[in-house]
Formats: sequence, structure tokens, C-alpha cells
Amino acid sequence: MARAGFSPLYQLDFENPINEIEEQIEALESNPAAVNFTEELAKLRETRDSFLRKIYGNLTPWQSVRVARHPLRPHTADYISLICRDFCELHGDRAFGDDAAIKVGFARIGPMKVLVVGHHKGKTVQEKIAANFGCAQPEGYRKALLKMRLAEKLRLPIVTLIDTPGAYPGIGSEQRGQAQAIALNLMEMSRLRTPIVSVVIGEGGSGGALGIAVSDRVAMLEHAWYSVISPEGCAAILFKEANEGTNTIAAQSLALTAKRNLENGLIDAVLAEPLGGAHRNHAKAADTVQSWIVDRLQELVRINSDVLIAQRFEKFRGMGAFEEEGATSVG
Repeated sequence: MARAGFSPLYQLDFENPINEIEEQIEALESNPAAVNFTEELAKLRETRDSFLRKIYGNLTPWQSVRVARHPLRPHTADYISLICRDFCELHGDRAFGDDAAIKVGFARIGPMKVLVVGHHKGKTVQEKIAANFGCAQPEGYRKALLKMRLAEKLRLPIVTLIDTPGAYPGIGSEQRGQAQAIALNLMEMSRLRTPIVSVVIGEGGSGGALGIAVSDRVAMLEHAWYSVISPEGCAAILFKEANEGTNTIAAQSLALTAKRNLENGLIDAVLAEPLGGAHRNHAKAADTVQSWIVDRLQELVRINSDVLIAQRFEKFRGMGAFEEEGATSVG
């Protein structure tokens, strides 16, 4: 039986003590005489959980990035299957084509009818290649905006799930107006007359993430990351080389963790993950995300649309504003 959250092709070095204990648990559980080892199994599970609490309660920023990239971590498609009912996917941007890196569709989440928009990374090799590993192209952002305008017309709230290392940087994307497509999304989302909530479920890289994240409420899962650039990109610029050491320094400097984003006022909430990360318990992570989405939407649908737009604008306009102590006026 495969261990929850374990991928033989992707092992986190800081989880080595946990892996050893889980191997012992698996060996005992597969033993025909497992009933005779009840006490030993209970002690091993308690020790494993203790290690998980200690390790995951003290992750470095770079370790958080690696957890956010875990191949078994639930992606947008997983959350759709776990929390959405009657999902009806929509395709195409009416201009160029259908970008697999952005998944869009109408659905029900709890008691709410919504439009769901999310980055799609894919599971199989073929899906990953088709979706550029979650890096959307201009047609993806145009598809998202086209459907969001439809949701506004139908007076349906919008839910976005963010999980991308960044927008696709290929020549074709630039030729088809990548920067303009993202900029248009930022402007149009800021004035859509319907509630919008966003959750960073994994990676939140640069404008590729922000292109569907101009929302009334933004949350991050505990071990997700959200930043203007990836640690590797930052390290390559600052140190001319991206390796374990420079990536660690860059991740620390970027303040990309959920905790730091909350402290800096860039998000509204941090959502606790199951012990050991969302990749160990998809259902529990999905329950947490669903509860937050439903609670926030029930709060937002009561607000007048003019007030909602004004608050959304002020929310993002105020980011990065600061006052210097002891500053004096001149003149």
C-alpha cells in the first residue's frame, strides 16, 4: 500500500526521519500478524506525527516552496472534483484557442453557484506538456476574463484557484500579447460587479498568478508561496546562479510564505493544511478550502456592488503604501 503523500520520484530531504518511521509502519501493517502489533503501531504513529508537527511547524521559506511543488499536492482539478458539484467546463477565448493551463467552468460549491477559474498543471506527462506545467499563455487569461464577464452578467460569484510558477514566457506568448492580456485582467477584475475570492493552493508566481487574483478576499494555504518572482529566478538575477544555497537566500528575502504575505497585508487569511502538508490528505485540505470559500462568499454577496468595487480597488491600491517616521514636510 502506497504511503499517503509519498512519491518515490520526489522525496524531501527534511522528511527523511518521517520516511523511515512510515516504512516501519507500512511493514507492520502489511504483516499478516499486524493485530499483534497494535501497541507498536500506535507508538510509531505518535512518533511520526510528533516529527511532522516539529518539521512542518518550522519550515524555511525554501522548504515551503518545495512542499508547494510536491507532485502529490492537490491541484485545481483535484479541488474541483472534491468540492464542486455539477462542474461544467468552458473553453476557448474566441480569439486564438483554448489554453489547457487555465481551467474554467460553472459549478456549485456548498450552497453557492459560482464560476471557478484555476491554473491547471496536469498529472500525466502528456497533461503537463499540454498545460505548460501550469504556465498560462495569453489565450488562457483571455479565456478566464471572457468567462468572468459572463459570470458578472449572470450575477454569479467567482472563485479562483492559483497554482502557477508564472505566466508562460515563450516567444509565441509574447507575440500574442502576454503582458497586455495579464494587464487587462488586472484592470477588468478590479471592476467586475460580482464577488471574487481567491486561494493560492500551491505556487503563486508573479503576474501569472496575479492575472486571476484581483479579488475581494485572498487566502493562502499554509505551505503555499506567493511572490513577484520564483526563488530560482531571483537567485539567477542576484547571484548569477541558482542552486540550493542561493535559492535558500532568495526565498528568505522574497518574504513569499503565507505567514509573511499575511504580515505584509497582501492576503487576508492563511488556511491551515493537514498535518504534514496538503499532499498527505487531499480531502481534509479541500474541506478547509471549501469552508473558507463559502464563508467569504456568503459575507460578500450581502455587500452592494458599488461598495464592493470601491473596497476592492482600495484594497489593492493600498498595497505597498507606507509612512516614514519623523518625516517632515518641506515648504
